[in-house]
Amino acid sequence: MKAKSISGNSISSIKSALENSLQDGFKPTLAFVFISVKQDRKAVSSLLIENGIDVLGATSCGEFINEHQTDGEIAMLLMEISKDLYSLEFEKIDDDQMESATQSLANKALKKFQNPALILCSTAINRKAEFFDGHRMVSSLKTSLGPDKVYYGGMAGDDWNMNGTFVFANENETDSGITAIVLDGDKIQLNGMAINGYKRMGICRTVTKSKANLLYEIDGKPAVDMYLKYLGQNDHQDDLDIFKDVSVEYPFIVERDQNETVLVSIREINEEENALVTDMKLPEGSNFWFAQPPGFDIVEEILEKAAMIKETQKAKADALLVFSCAGRPPILGPMVTEENEGLAKLWNAPMAGFFTYGEYGRAYKGAQNVHSGACCWVALKEI
Repeated sequence: MKAKSISGNSISSIKSALENSLQDGFKPTLAFVFISVKQDRKAVSSLLIENGIDVLGATSCGEFINEHQTDGEIAMLLMEISKDLYSLEFEKIDDDQMESATQSLANKALKKFQNPALILCSTAINRKAEFFDGHRMVSSLKTSLGPDKVYYGGMAGDDWNMNGTFVFANENETDSGITAIVLDGDKIQLNGMAINGYKRMGICRTVTKSKANLLYEIDGKPAVDMYLKYLGQNDHQDDLDIFKDVSVEYPFIVERDQNETVLVSIREINEEENALVTDMKLPEGSNFWFAQPPGFDIVEEILEKAAMIKETQKAKADALLVFSCAGRPPILGPMVTEENEGLAKLWNAPMAGFFTYGEYGRAYKGAQNVHSGACCWVALKEI
């Protein structure tokens, strides 16, 4: 497998970058496209399709390739890979059809390959302001695809507008659904990890009243009051954006099965219900901690664990994809660029990625999960 990463700020600049990439005989068959909602994604898809390149795409909240990070532009990973080694899938999800959509995706994957491995992107919020339930998708895929199957990816962004995110596969596009590249896992090796670096703060807390994504009480006390007072915030501030101004910096660290934890963020406050609206459901009895952002050692931690995987698996990479939470740049600043660049240098491979509204992957020795606040990376190698 050969790969190259390119970027541009318009259809004309992408066309020029694509043409330059082909001059040495490079013949890509597949492109991962991460693109701002401001850009003409249909024109970009048409350009690639005209050149015989399949397209998996997601709108972004910032995008990057090796040594180049942008906002509002286009980043792309081009791969020259036999069409026998992958299939491009697309599932639009209408009217609460998550289970049937993931079952369909799983059936196609298992029919195509005995050991499928997936790179997938889902939407995050549709034009009706409805959020995609990533946890439900993962649970459904666990049932239909199997708990041992591997996949990495992210939820599309929309430059923090929260007005609608999109995924697309060749000519198909949706603001509610999934697109995936199904790879032959016996011939394309995936090595990756989801890691966030957030630290526990204070004592363990327990959810004592909740319903779906509404969190009413923590340790028997009103959740809204506790969250805001604990973090020194005033809910009456007219200009306070609870998600961008508070939650991305101070999410919850929530216990999961098998000693795993995951970050859960507060999307907003439901004033009518006097409840916190979380990006994942927190059933009553869930244990969690308030969290504080990663420290200056986060880059070192991410690279050390990536190096450990590379060494223990004796792995190499033909290409690298990074799905990094959109909340990381505001919190970590230039350290986010150091994370992405460090991973690309460690794997010595063309890299592309985007800032997401959620990530799919495995923590170290963990199960397949949806994550929040994480840097999720995956190295691909044809074997």
